[in-house]
Amino acid sequence: MNFNNWENVACVQDDTIGGRMSLARDALNVSAQSAAKIVGVETKTWFDWENDRAAPRANRLAMIAGVLSVSLSWLLTGRGLGPR
Repeated sequence: MNFNNWENVACVQDDTIGGRMSLARDALNVSAQSAAKIVGVETKTWFDWENDRAAPRANRLAMIAGVLSVSLSWLLTGRGLGPR
């Protein structure tokens, strides 16, 4: 696996906020770079969130849910409106 190319690193867990972020982003066919730019963070920060190395602050969670077209409840708990 080439760790210099972050797009090759997949998070398949959907039992964490990061896993659900990755799942929803993939369902929308949106790159991490694009999602990060819309939310206003560095791509590395986005990948840290998706890989559960860090957690988004509360003020970013609603924005992330909106960008990913999921409910805040689903993003936090896995219950609610998830990816389509």
